[in-house]
Amino acid sequence: MPETTIPDALKHNFRGYFLSRRPAGLMKIFVAVLLTAAALPAAQTFDVVVYGGTPGGIATAVSAARLGHSVALLEYHPHIGGMSTSGLGKSDIETHDAIGGLFREFIERAYKYYVDKYGANSENSRLSRDGYYYEPSVAEKLFEELVATHPKIRVFKRYRLEEVIRSGKRVAGIRAVNRGAGAVEEFRGKIFVDATYEGDLAAYAGARYRLGRESRAEFNELHAGVVYQDPRTRTFLAGTTGESDRRLQTYTFRLCLSTDPANSHVLREPPPEYDRARYLPHLEDVKAGRLGGPDPNRPESGTVLRVFTIAPIPNRKTDVNMYPRALAYPFVEENYEYPEAGWDKREAITARLRNITLGLLYFVQNDPAIPDEHRKLANRYHLAKDEFADNGHFPWQLYVREARRIVGLYTLSEKDVTLGAEGGRPPIHHDAIAAGEFPIDSMPVRSRQPADDTILEGYLLMLHNVTRPYQIPYRIIVPEEVDGLLVPVAASTTHVAFSSIRLEPTWMAIGQAAGVASHLAITAGLQPRQVDTEKLQRILVAQGQVLTYFKDIDRRDPAYAALQYFGTKGFFPDYYARSRDSIDPKTAAGWWKLAQGLGLRGEMPRETTTRGEFCRSLYDRLGRQGR
Repeated sequence: MPETTIPDALKHNFRGYFLSRRPAGLMKIFVAVLLTAAALPAAQTFDVVVYGGTPGGIATAVSAARLGHSVALLEYHPHIGGMSTSGLGKSDIETHDAIGGLFREFIERAYKYYVDKYGANSENSRLSRDGYYYEPSVAEKLFEELVATHPKIRVFKRYRLEEVIRSGKRVAGIRAVNRGAGAVEEFRGKIFVDATYEGDLAAYAGARYRLGRESRAEFNELHAGVVYQDPRTRTFLAGTTGESDRRLQTYTFRLCLSTDPANSHVLREPPPEYDRARYLPHLEDVKAGRLGGPDPNRPESGTVLRVFTIAPIPNRKTDVNMYPRALAYPFVEENYEYPEAGWDKREAITARLRNITLGLLYFVQNDPAIPDEHRKLANRYHLAKDEFADNGHFPWQLYVREARRIVGLYTLSEKDVTLGAEGGRPPIHHDAIAAGEFPIDSMPVRSRQPADDTILEGYLLMLHNVTRPYQIPYRIIVPEEVDGLLVPVAASTTHVAFSSIRLEPTWMAIGQAAGVASHLAITAGLQPRQVDTEKLQRILVAQGQVLTYFKDIDRRDPAYAALQYFGTKGFFPDYYARSRDSIDPKTAAGWWKLAQGLGLRGEMPRETTTRGEFCRSLYDRLGRQGR
């Protein structure tokens, strides 16, 4: 019997019966059973149950549905799409060819939307940057259409996780509250996927997790723990200790502001809890040059408006982030309780951060201490009327950059995402399911300390100098002990490594892999930890997923799938496949030996061929032999 399905009241009745040994006790048990059965919700059954309608969760659902499985997709908010539909109007990706699959499909849909509606040569199509930049409302429309094309997916919006039902070590079901109706509903499934930013389902299921920052010593990570790093010189500053703690990088909101007066919702009054003293230190940031100097590409640079990072997106709108180099950065430390807080406390933290954000916007537009020209510039930007109409034109999703991270079968750390020996690849993973590529990038974790005059503690700015495209192993999404569960978002990493994978394109790639892994587990009657990762990789490659990033091949190469696959087996120590080069005998012998280790039987190909053709021959033969 599942562990959590015996209500406490019924347990007490059993206890009373066996203590009393009276016949009346049996009647009490019978009545309690009837009452309990009537109170329990009728279960809805699906092959895959995904909790979290983030881009990673949507990719999981679509991936599983395309392989023939019924999917329940549950989301706490009234909208799906996570940050991508709630203010994050651009795709955080540096190396476009490192991520394919469903993410690339989404980007292509976005670009097609702007071309079809405005024309290929239009300003809106240009600002979409091949689909990598988009309005939040457009992203939501595209995600809704993507999900709607798969009738096997049922979406449940405004559902709050209440309870996880386990049978031994396996997740057997969940109970969630329909926030609209107030009723509890039960969902049963063969595989469950936690796609929340917070790792809620995993935590409710009893999976072990990490919170905060590891020390430098724990995983031998240079950038771990308490750290001050100059964002310009990359040198470590006084105060750096590398000690561990439970502090979290800052949560904020990503705003969508409009420069079109006809589409502007103007703040006429400050938000609740407004305190201008919170924002006045930004004037010191301006004087000290921490908000930059004159820059023709950034009109806001050097002004108080530079408290925001502003990027144009289509239809006279902007993607707006909060600028973390300002020592007055007002959001820090507000989120410490959030990951493990109850729902009411989370809503309170979210509301407070919303008010701080609106307060900052109101301050730069209205405060008399701000120079007139700065205020005039700031008043070009207002909340977009046609975005988030059901939420006061303000994003509904808090930017939860990092919360719980499960302890999985493997922990991705700094060494896995940074340069290998002599500038080669980071470590190769035989069970790679996706490629990661974004530079290590962590927001501040502490507000200004008395000695701080350069940067806030914990801020690691886009470490391009050390991060390189890397492989993401399947093991990081499989909890250490809990069965029947995959966790593609709150995955098993250190804080430093998480600051690289915590981007929606990467999470979509990992989510796609979770959907395929769910399919393999269900069809073979296995637990996720038992899935054949060789089969998983073959399916992913056929779906256009990138497992191994190369600088010199494209998807039209006939050997593309083979090169992707063998990139996870140690064939390529650098980023060059040299697919059309002739293969030399030493390389052929080395690759043949590695292929034999994978179970390939027979004789090594002897004919002279290219490196790509040789890989393709081995790949096809392994496939025919069931590998």
